[in-house]
Amino acid sequence: MIADTRRSVLDWLGSALAGSLEPPARMAQRVVAGLGTSGEATVFGAGRASAAAAAMANGVASHILELDDVHKGSTLHPGAPIIPAALAVAEREHADGRPFLLAVAAGYEAALRIGEAVNPSHYRFWHPTGTAATFGAAVAAGSLLKLNAAQMLDALGSAGTQAAGLWEFNADGAMSKHLHPGKAAFNGILAADLARVGFTGASRILEGDRGFFRATSESHDASRITDGLGTHWKISENCYKMHSCCGHTHTAIDVALGFHGPGGIAGIHIETYGPGFAIVKELNPRSPYQAKFSIAYCVAAALAEGCVGLDQFSAERFGSEGVRDRAIAALLQRTRVTVEDDLTAKYPAAWPSRLTVSLEDGTMLRGASDFPRGNPENPVSTDELEDKFLSLVAPRCSPGTARRALEAVRAIDHAADMAEVFRNL
Repeated sequence: MIADTRRSVLDWLGSALAGSLEPPARMAQRVVAGLGTSGEATVFGAGRASAAAAAMANGVASHILELDDVHKGSTLHPGAPIIPAALAVAEREHADGRPFLLAVAAGYEAALRIGEAVNPSHYRFWHPTGTAATFGAAVAAGSLLKLNAAQMLDALGSAGTQAAGLWEFNADGAMSKHLHPGKAAFNGILAADLARVGFTGASRILEGDRGFFRATSESHDASRITDGLGTHWKISENCYKMHSCCGHTHTAIDVALGFHGPGGIAGIHIETYGPGFAIVKELNPRSPYQAKFSIAYCVAAALAEGCVGLDQFSAERFGSEGVRDRAIAALLQRTRVTVEDDLTAKYPAAWPSRLTVSLEDGTMLRGASDFPRGNPENPVSTDELEDKFLSLVAPRCSPGTARRALEAVRAIDHAADMAEVFRNL
């Protein structure tokens, strides 16, 4: 569990440090600076702030590049909301590295189990990274505050009544998506801090007649909360993203990368699952954000360029008319995406895709997969995650900063005071 948690922290930190330089993160940092002067916790790229404020700013930064982790069963990005909350409280309380890692793992446990209990119907309107993850952030913070059982119950009650995050942001490509993990981290710390001083919360916030289960899902399975509890850590199910775009595109991208470079493509047929397609259905993206949520664009980029990284989503590639790159635009005109019932039936346990590429000479290239690279079923090594980290952080911060950060994570379970671990980054 410790090794899995350290991997999760490493992967999160790369997205947080690199994302902290992006415009939405800078906006959040300016707002956080106006909330009051405090040196409790690190704000990456912008000094220090109160624990809750730092967690919000770092949570926003973590979710911008679309390279933060994801969990299949809950369809939740746990690192972006949970680790900023844990880090901020650990810094404020001067906790050492082991309690910090335990808090992260406990936060994942709560968020992912609650997310699984309400998924997949919850996902139609609600963004679990803003909703279910609020519970995880509260548990992570509460663990570091050493809340007793009654206090933790109050913290969960206060977390649940604040849990929010609607998918409507996707219609505009709005920055609300980045706000969701930031606010989940903020609200989780607030809930735990309130509980520590005796502020009460609903005791049946999940299963009550007007609780989270009934309010946010058409159907729920409460047994998912306790299934394997105490014998299996959910953080070991974590999935790491190797492409800078929505996770619902990744399986198709990986299949396409296996076909990279064929000449004379006459047609592309992508088969996918319904809940995923509802998020990635844009066929001619006019902005980097829309492109990250376009399975058609991501597959075309993989076929044409052999990579779906940050460069494939640079602003100059898009305009009001759509994709400007002629090769990719031509492939999009030959692309068809369909939702298949057999693939939908596998979701969310699998995120499957099938791909058929027709060549002008009549050759048919076919491939299929249920899991993208980075999933436990199709794993990447710690060395690969460290390479990903360095490739994100070194060009944006400095090679020295990247190396110091990497060494800090490698030794984090032996840290004497979390307030010092990332202070100089």
